[in-house]
Amino acid sequence: MTLQLLISTLNEGINSVAQLVLPPREGIGYVVSWQHSGNEEIALPVELQRPDVEVYNLQGRGLSRNRNNAIRHATADVCLIADDDCRYTHERLQQVIDTFEQNPNVDIATFRFEGEGSNKFFPTYSFNLSKFPKGYFVSSIEIAFRRERVQGKLWFNENFGLGAKIFDCGEEHIFIQDALSQALTCMFFPITVVRENDSTVCVKRDVEPGTLMAHGAILQLYNPSTVFLRILLKAYRLCRYRNVPFFKAVRHMKKGAQYMKSHPEILTDNVLIHD
Repeated sequence: MTLQLLISTLNEGINSVAQLVLPPREGIGYVVSWQHSGNEEIALPVELQRPDVEVYNLQGRGLSRNRNNAIRHATADVCLIADDDCRYTHERLQQVIDTFEQNPNVDIATFRFEGEGSNKFFPTYSFNLSKFPKGYFVSSIEIAFRRERVQGKLWFNENFGLGAKIFDCGEEHIFIQDALSQALTCMFFPITVVRENDSTVCVKRDVEPGTLMAHGAILQLYNPSTVFLRILLKAYRLCRYRNVPFFKAVRHMKKGAQYMKSHPEILTDNVLIHD
């Protein structure tokens, strides 16, 4: 079974990718989607000029768009989502491969990550992602999948995520929900597979309006009948545990919920990458 890391990077971030790749090993490769947001010429690091590393250029911004570009170019049996500040070991990557070999019914697996200063909650047991334990959410760099079950069928919604016009996060949740709606088997495994040096998971951006709006949009999308009560509860938890001003959280989450309700087309109006 082969594995590729699908790495998204922007501009000078390509230099961090050079620190991510491990010494070559049979069956492990790298697909790098290199986004350019300006006209600056940046040289491809010599460390990435090797047969097991494929680099694809992409103009513009948008992390979900970048991840979709990497998915489109993947060729391995199993793919693992990565950022340019992620760090791996061969042993941890082998654990990803082993998980899919030992669980042939699993289409998408999520794992644990570690990072300095991260206090993200991870359960200590495996579970099906059709029902999330309280306090758990999925981050992109935890996601791995069987390529043949995802490629051409499932994408990150480009209206959500860093660099999107309105919603700064939430793309992972929609990705998993879309997978479940397609009857894919999605499981969490309490295995640490990656270290992230500069975590940008949503928990660290909760004070930002675009992130709060995304929280509201997700609540509207999956809990429309109880959305306002859930917004109040979410705002209370953000205020108590992450020092986000309560009324600011309510205001922006309500705005995001209203936008989601009045623009349902953003769930299907996803600009995919084409030749």
